[in-house]
Amino acid sequence: MALIDEIEIHAQAGRGGDGVVRWRHEKFIDRGGPNGGDGGKGGDIIAEAVRDVFVLADYKAKRKVKAGRGGDGAGWSKTGPNGEDTILKLPVGSTITNLDTGSTYELIEAGDRAKLLSGGNGGHGNEHFKSSTNQAPHRASPGHDGEEGHFKIELSLYADVGLAGFPNAGKSSLLNAVTAAHAKVGSYAFTTLDPNLGDFYGRIIADIPGIIEGASEGKGLGTKFLRHITKTKIIAHLISFEHFITAEAGHEGMMRAYEAIRKELTTYGKGLENKDEVVILTKTDLVDPKIVEKEVKAFKKLKKPVLAVSMYNDAEVKAVSDALIKLLEEMSTGNE
Repeated sequence: MALIDEIEIHAQAGRGGDGVVRWRHEKFIDRGGPNGGDGGKGGDIIAEAVRDVFVLADYKAKRKVKAGRGGDGAGWSKTGPNGEDTILKLPVGSTITNLDTGSTYELIEAGDRAKLLSGGNGGHGNEHFKSSTNQAPHRASPGHDGEEGHFKIELSLYADVGLAGFPNAGKSSLLNAVTAAHAKVGSYAFTTLDPNLGDFYGRIIADIPGIIEGASEGKGLGTKFLRHITKTKIIAHLISFEHFITAEAGHEGMMRAYEAIRKELTTYGKGLENKDEVVILTKTDLVDPKIVEKEVKAFKKLKKPVLAVSMYNDAEVKAVSDALIKLLEEMSTGNE
């Protein structure tokens, strides 16, 4: 299922029910007083966070949502029932912006709720208008409209591991190798137009679409995808040995690729530059094993875990998988 990470909807809270004109009808009382009840309140529009990153797809074909209308009042001073609230189920990590007012709401944990729009108040029944000068009012008021607005919903993934790197770094291939994600793979830029997710022993790995130089300033797919790694626990930084062999760039080509992406993360900010990171050198089958060994040693000088993998080597894929599990377990233990 494709991940939808950005959507706009129009929402309208429920209208309040109408007040009514009613009169008391009791035995031995020839002319009872007013007892028309008020209308019920209209339903609210409420956002609720759920652990389902694909749930935004539910709104793809339904861009307008509406809460229930309040019920009309009744005799014997009975207030009409309140309208039913509409609960928008949104993924954990959603930021909701009211495009009309500019107000924002953020859903951080499962179960978090935010009232986006309030339902209209019910109208008053004729009992409400009784006074010393008007003992028999023939007047009731209609219910009020509920609030309405246009909203933009943006998802920032709360993944355990975010795979970052230039296009063609092997992110989708690695995701497929260690999970059952079956992400589309191609040897050209921007194969991944939306983040792909995979279940990794109960944890989530997100394949973040290719970042290019200038992404933090909006170039390429820009900040649309950088935001997806702001909430990840670990950034797995993939660097392909293609950078080693391209135009005989050698080691400088690989380190330059690493530094370019690091620059984009730092420029974008929001804590990305301080995330725990593991460096994964990919496509080791393109070069001599001695070069791989040399590059691993060179990147370890960055004081970060360094792994090397070819998707054609099952042992290397397993080593990467085991290393990621160990890192996540160490992080969980350290946070207890």
